[in-house]
Formats: sequence, C-alpha cells, structure tokens
Amino acid sequence: MLHERAVIDPRSGRPTNANLAEYHVPVNADVPSLEAILVEEHDPHVNALGIKGVGEIGIIGSAGAVANAVWHATGIRVRNFPITLDRLIASE
Repeated sequence: MLHERAVIDPRSGRPTNANLAEYHVPVNADVPSLEAILVEEHDPHVNALGIKGVGEIGIIGSAGAVANAVWHATGIRVRNFPITLDRLIASE
C-alpha cells in the first residue's frame, strides 16, 4: 500500500510528485510489534482440521483502498474488480 499524498507546486499548480519515485512504500520495519492471540475453540464443521483463519478480517479494506488510489491517480472511478487496464480505458 502506498502512503500517497498529492503535493502541488503553488507557482505552477502542477503535481510535484507525478511519479512513484517520491512515494513512501512501507516495509516490515514500519510495522509495530504484533502479538498473536489464540482462542481455544473446537469447531469440526469449519474444515477437516477444525480450525479457522482470521486473516481476511484484517485486509477487508485493501481492495477499496486500491480502487481509491487508482481513482486519485487517474481520475477514473472503476467499481468492478479486478481493476484492469481495459476497464480503465473503457471508462474514459
């Protein structure tokens, strides 16, 4: 995920960061300390091992964030996933 921000030159009115070279891309060192907490529960109906994953809960907003970043970068709002080049061109 990009930590993006449009910076506008007040003299020209043009973006000063018009490419990805000036964007900050987070890495593992940017993530604070994490702790895994396990809840003991046996549910044989979930799958053969009786285990559940909660990874999807943490990334539920990622698709919307990417779509919003595409909109900010291109000015085109795409509302169907996956966002592909042909959908961007068709939306112009």
